[in-house]
Amino acid sequence: MGKTKQQKSLDKWTKQKWRTASGKKSSKTGEVYAPAKTIAKLKSTKAGRKKLAAANAKKRAATKKGKQHAKHGLHKGKKR
Repeated sequence: MGKTKQQKSLDKWTKQKWRTASGKKSSKTGEVYAPAKTIAKLKSTKAGRKKLAAANAKKRAATKKGKQHAKHGLHKGKKR
């Protein structure tokens, strides 16, 4: 019997290298975590850097309010 769709998705997710844009811990910088490929793609364009900065600002604001998760919109629209 093969893996379910959810199991395949989880396998793919765990194989990705997740990091912050600076490479430092989010607890120190307040940055969002995203796959390394996504961060590289965002950093390569002016619009992408703007989107990443906005996501980081939302993450920092949520963290300041004591929330663990922030709705920053960086992953919005991704197929899961």
